[in-house]
Amino acid sequence: MFYLNQLGMVCPLGENHAEISRRLFAGDSGVGMTALCSPGRELALGCVETLLPDLSTLPLGQRSRNNQLALAALAQIRPEVDAAIRRFGPERVAVVLGTSTSGIGQSEAAFRHRLESQRFPADFDYAQQEMASPAATLASVLGVIGPAYVHSSACASSSKAMASAARLIKMGLCDAVLTGGVDSLCAFTVAGFGALESVSAARCNPFSANRNGINIGEGAALFLMSKVEAAVSLRGWGESSDGYHISAPDPSGAGARSAMEQAMARAGVAPAQVDYINLHGTATVQNDAMEGQVVGAMFADHVALSSTKPFTGHALGAAGAVEAGLCWLAMQDDNPLGRLPPHLWDGVGDPGLPQLNLAPVGARLGHPLRWALSNSFAFGGANASLLLGRE
Repeated sequence: MFYLNQLGMVCPLGENHAEISRRLFAGDSGVGMTALCSPGRELALGCVETLLPDLSTLPLGQRSRNNQLALAALAQIRPEVDAAIRRFGPERVAVVLGTSTSGIGQSEAAFRHRLESQRFPADFDYAQQEMASPAATLASVLGVIGPAYVHSSACASSSKAMASAARLIKMGLCDAVLTGGVDSLCAFTVAGFGALESVSAARCNPFSANRNGINIGEGAALFLMSKVEAAVSLRGWGESSDGYHISAPDPSGAGARSAMEQAMARAGVAPAQVDYINLHGTATVQNDAMEGQVVGAMFADHVALSSTKPFTGHALGAAGAVEAGLCWLAMQDDNPLGRLPPHLWDGVGDPGLPQLNLAPVGARLGHPLRWALSNSFAFGGANASLLLGRE
């Protein structure tokens, strides 16, 4: 069993479990209007506004906002992580993360400085944007010498990292893994999705007939995974690669279906047993059409559904871990009536989609949330689904 012993998370909803849960269940979005990454044009983005850790003691190549977010999440669970290192030994603890931006924001600032002054700033190091930087930084800070690496497969990155972490434990290569994901806002990703005409100027509106694009977000979610018993575990995962198109999903949803089926089969769980699905739900026309058709066909309308991206924005490489984190919070003992992450939208259904059981604010199961499926479907056809179970 792959238990999720602890969760450290910072996201646009807040910097601790209590604040994030309160705002989530109350339907209080963390997405707001800002021109931070689009000078001269305000967009709805999911920004982390908490005070982040000082990096002055780290090597220059490790100083990035991305690593600040990761260290802020780690700080919440540092005593438990240190206890695992003492228990198992530094060589038996791994760090496996997902990211897609790493420190690109630092490179953007450095090149703007170079245009103005003909030289890079003294606080810039190209290593800040290396994809492996978050895992290398956390491993160095913690003093662990087990495997440390990063998955970078766009929006499925951190879901795949968590599946990879479980495999490391299953193979006996380590006893505990710090796993999850981190991504930080930067103009590069906002402009890139804007060029694809996929960015919504207002808060995103998943599965609505009026949906018109995503909100980019940022955040970090880190789990301590081990075989030490805990309330919630990663019971199944599924991965597929349909390779249909570089940015558009396969409209048949074959890869998405395969990922969900694998996750349930690995856990020995039937579709009728799943209590809740955290949808990928980007609010783009094509993604929601694909996911809605597949989920409708697999689960009919008996499973409660929501996309939490209107709360956090789309955190790209961190999205899978952040959304698994929201499921984890909903599965804890302090939620005995099974309050569900709600679906924020305008309520205008798409007649081209099947009837979906989208959870309103205040929705609850009436019993603890037992099985939660979380979907991440990325560019290039990289698909991943995680199935969390409560003991």
